[in-house]
Amino acid sequence: MSSSLLALLAFTPILLAAILLIGFRIPAIKAMPISFALTAIIAFVVWDFSTEYILASVIQGSFITFDILYIIFGAILLLNLLKYSRALRVIREGFTNITEDRRIQVILITWLFGSFIEGAAGFGTPAAIVAPLMVGLGFPTFCAVMLGLMVQSTAVTFGAVGTPILVGVSGGVQSPELTAELATTGIEFSEYLQLVTSNAVILHGITGTLMPTIMVCMMTRYFGKNTSWKEGLEVMPFTIFGGLAFTIPYFLTGTFLGPEFPSLLGSLIGIPIVVLAAKHGFLMPKRTWNFDDEKNWPKSWFGTLKVKLDDKDGEQKMSLAKAWAPYLMLAGLLVLSRITQLPIKGWLSSIKISWVEILNTSISASSSPLYLPGSVLLLVGLITIFLHKMKSKDVRIAFSESAKMLLGAGFVLLFTVPMVRIYINSGANPSDLPGMPIAMAEWVAGSVGSVYPIFAPSIGALGAFIAGSNTISNLMFGLFQFGVAIKLGMPSFIIVALQAVGAAAGNMIAIHNVVAACATVGFLGREGMVLRKTIWPTLYYVFVVGVLGLILLWLST
Repeated sequence: MSSSLLALLAFTPILLAAILLIGFRIPAIKAMPISFALTAIIAFVVWDFSTEYILASVIQGSFITFDILYIIFGAILLLNLLKYSRALRVIREGFTNITEDRRIQVILITWLFGSFIEGAAGFGTPAAIVAPLMVGLGFPTFCAVMLGLMVQSTAVTFGAVGTPILVGVSGGVQSPELTAELATTGIEFSEYLQLVTSNAVILHGITGTLMPTIMVCMMTRYFGKNTSWKEGLEVMPFTIFGGLAFTIPYFLTGTFLGPEFPSLLGSLIGIPIVVLAAKHGFLMPKRTWNFDDEKNWPKSWFGTLKVKLDDKDGEQKMSLAKAWAPYLMLAGLLVLSRITQLPIKGWLSSIKISWVEILNTSISASSSPLYLPGSVLLLVGLITIFLHKMKSKDVRIAFSESAKMLLGAGFVLLFTVPMVRIYINSGANPSDLPGMPIAMAEWVAGSVGSVYPIFAPSIGALGAFIAGSNTISNLMFGLFQFGVAIKLGMPSFIIVALQAVGAAAGNMIAIHNVVAACATVGFLGREGMVLRKTIWPTLYYVFVVGVLGLILLWLST
């Protein structure tokens, strides 16, 4: 079978999902079971992927689905607890005291706070936390989901304390071929990984600086009363400043300290800088921008998550510090639980639920529930109950509402994630065919030749679109990208960096990330609407990064 036909067959289920979700606006709850069935049929017929392997992939996907739902539940529960303790109202007023301008709030909440959560936890957590918080602060649900997904870009390559590099790239490229190249060049593997990191922060630093501007412009264009790009561009001096407040320390950290802390330190340094600038009016717009009155919003902007922020009569208002304490605890605990040098990570990771060689195949699955961000979210939620002295009735309502919102997401993810696992596991076939993702990537590489750096980020984005993870995309395609670089005589660390950065951008359109983000705010069934928006910043990212890759390649020769 020709490589072109093989690539086309591998791409067909993805194309079908895109047509159903985006073209026909069919909800994911209907579209994804169809795409899953087609993936299984093609894997069985063309790749000779046995029934046992397909079922094992489904079981493996169920483990991952549990992990995702656990995180979603924890994020929704914390939001609901803050809603019923009246802390959310105080948080909203705190942002209003800094500025009432929604454009500036996007930079503070989505870009900087979201990037911090990504740096601490990764794996889709920012959208699960930021999107419901923004709904609670008065943003349209549709807008909150879009922005929550867009923040999963620049910070993602160094999310979860550098996991996509330390696990994804490291595990993806280590091979006899790499060992031979390192022996030829006389550098250690740690130095090679640092070269990848240094190039990735350059690519992200340049491309990501404009992301706050794009976020704000998309908000004013699609959710503003005047549907105006201009109203977003009015605040461009501040959005560029907000972008640089993150990307400059991000670049310096990645260049001099390594892959663990660019996203964390970039946001930690950026947040106080931007807050102080906003309070003192530095580069602030002359007029304040807000959404139109809620009663004029289209029905398509609303989700089922309802956040009423009115205080009860006669109740004493809590302090801003007390209201923010749960989120600050969340950030601190996430960081502490992910630092390799501390024993906490080892303790939490040691408790596993696993199934080795499922159905006598080479496929295994495991979950470390205590290490998942969901456990940290639940712990912070329980502390919040006592810290905010909540009534048992309010706690019961918060738990009940949170549990109900999981049902739709659970059904969709039970088809989406196993579909992903069939793709990833399809290389384990008796016909010696390349796995389905590799078949697509090989066709692209063989078709474009010397301008391959333009397309390398798109391969990474494709992996993230399929897998919903920068780390898994790097594991899937890292060695492939390395091999193409060697074949074309290009510096492999630049091509591997393009892979890592493209995979970060792909998180904005990753199907189960979109489903998870929609689930946290009750927006299930409208995933296609979200994808039609987030595809544009994704295309911007992979194109600009690809062009920058060509420039880096030219400078290195």
